[in-house]
Order: sequence, then structure tokens, then C-alpha cells
Amino acid sequence: MQSIQALIRDVADFPKPGIVFRDVTPLLADAGGFARCIDALAEPWQGSQVQAVCGIESRGFIFGAALAQKLHAGFVPLRKPGKLPPPLVSVDYQLEYGSDRLQARSDALKPGERTLIVDDVLATGGTLEAARTLVERLGGELVGASVLIELAGLGGRARWRGPARLHALLSY
Repeated sequence: MQSIQALIRDVADFPKPGIVFRDVTPLLADAGGFARCIDALAEPWQGSQVQAVCGIESRGFIFGAALAQKLHAGFVPLRKPGKLPPPLVSVDYQLEYGSDRLQARSDALKPGERTLIVDDVLATGGTLEAARTLVERLGGELVGASVLIELAGLGGRARWRGPARLHALLSY
């Protein structure tokens, strides 16, 4: 994991003072590093018969689409408002600095479809919790969630409920 972590750049005071932003663009630009990252994200889910991977806008699309390909599953984008045509299913949620909404097409998952949620960062857990609720409303069977980075000090893992596994590749 050190080789993957070495490709993530820390940017101090972005997007606002006091925040350390974990920039994954150097990782994405390194073909070998990105391939190792996707392999490591996929490893816990091999044999889990994942049928759909839901990627959270926007960097979750990058990791989620690649992970879906690796797991031979379909990809479902979980989008911000105004990006998908109706009919839609929506979930409103709170962020540490406001509120937001996730949406998916109402027919994005088949009932009982084995689903994995993917995002780049787990911070306070609000976005991941909203994605979980959205998968449930769509009728998917949640297998678990994978994130590239967990910001452990923000306590987001505590919001993850139930038996579905939560896998973080890196923890800061």
C-alpha cells in the first residue's frame, strides 16, 4: 500500500484553511499505481458475486467504473441533482459543511441485485450513508462499500451500520 499512498499528494489549506486535501490525480496518472489500486480495492470482493458497482460523484466514478470492470459487474453512477433524466430516486443528506442530494435512475438496480458502493474518501460518513440508503431504496442487496481513503479522525466509519462490510484501502 505504500506505493499507492506515495502517489497521493497532500495539499494544505484546500479547499479552505485547515483542510488537508488528498489529491489522487498523481495516482490516476500513474498507470501501474492505478492498476495496483484497483486490484487492491477489488481483492476483498472477489467471489462476492457483485453484480453492480455504484460510484459516488465524482471521483467515485473513476474508481467505481474501473472496479466494476475488474469485478465483471455493471456500473451505476450516483449523481448530484440535475445530472440525470427522470424518473429518479433521491436521498438528501448532511455534510460537515452543509447539505446535498444523491440521485440515481429509478431503474438503475434490479431487485436483489448484489451491489457494492465505491467512493474515493470516507470522511464524516454522510455521503456513504446516503449512498447506502439510495441502494436500499432502489432494491439492491448491499454487499458492502470500498473507499480508497478513510480519514479515520473524522469518525465516518461509526455511521456505517449493519452487516455489510466497509473496506478502506488507506487510512489517514
